[in-house]
Amino acid sequence: MTTLSTQQLVDLTEKIRLWARDLGFQDMGISSLDLGDHPEHMRQWVEKGLHGEMSYLENNQELRRNPALLHEGTLSIISVRMDYLPPETQALKILNSPAKAYVSRYALGRDYHKVIRKRLTQLAKQIEQDVSALGYRAFVDSAPVMEKPIAEQAGLGWMGKNSLIMNRKAGSWFFLGELFTNLPLISTAQPVKEHCGRCSACMDLCPTNAFIGPKQLDARRCISYLTIEYRGSIPTELRPLMGNRIYGCDDCQLVCPWNRFASSTPEQDFHPRHSLDSADLLTLFEWDEATFLTNTEGSPIRRTGYEGWQRNIAIALGNAPFSTSILGALQSRLTSCSTLVGEHIEWAISQQLCKAEA
Repeated sequence: MTTLSTQQLVDLTEKIRLWARDLGFQDMGISSLDLGDHPEHMRQWVEKGLHGEMSYLENNQELRRNPALLHEGTLSIISVRMDYLPPETQALKILNSPAKAYVSRYALGRDYHKVIRKRLTQLAKQIEQDVSALGYRAFVDSAPVMEKPIAEQAGLGWMGKNSLIMNRKAGSWFFLGELFTNLPLISTAQPVKEHCGRCSACMDLCPTNAFIGPKQLDARRCISYLTIEYRGSIPTELRPLMGNRIYGCDDCQLVCPWNRFASSTPEQDFHPRHSLDSADLLTLFEWDEATFLTNTEGSPIRRTGYEGWQRNIAIALGNAPFSTSILGALQSRLTSCSTLVGEHIEWAISQQLCKAEA
């Protein structure tokens, strides 16, 4: 690769910005490899057990501290963001309709990993045509990459009290992706200034009180963790607090004042499929495993698995107002479900019966 002058690197950065926008990314920035105190903060978070059963977060701490170890020759990181909020999903309306199923807005369409990784690879090839002999590796919420600190270092936003990257022009409804490169690009980082101020709505209004402090999330109480990552029996005391949230939770974003500036995504791949933005709980509970696998093909929802899907919906049905249809559906499923799901169905039945007697 030809050595580039400082001005050529500046010009290349602007070209990359334009190419990234042409590929559907709303913004990009350049991060150095120095992630400051973030790796140490994460180590302490894991040491306290706040990561729950996500054991993969305990591993590869050295790779998190030193991004260059993930791809030999890395000199800088291109960080990108892509908006994902679908238009007119009526999130609050669904949350206030207990017979409906609430699916986190990020999971309504196609799996973002595939969409963004493909675009990042296209971006890399575009850069390669311009400078030749480019060494790169694309990451999208994969490998031990500290993507939020990298995005902050690249100037894409600040770490909010809800532990998400916040952007003054776009809120937090966006995905992140990284391109590790052997180009000595000039960092676009600005001194990080937080704009959360005294606001603590995300922490105060969390349904399960999962925040133990600003930027400190106890995953073991987080509905997103419980419904997606966790494979076991959901603690009984947390079940009533989950409402109708069957896959993920967006409450800490829905209440954030900065998200009034968020724009709906133009990316068709992130628009809802199979009416998951307004489906009835009973309709989804009736899916057999084959239907689940068909309707979640190419979707991040596959991550929870069919057993997790049934478990989560059972809890939501238990939280719904009494209905003979719900009670009947729960009782009929008891004979054909796993032990784990059966435990949650029995809890849901007891909840329904209590409401019937009230």
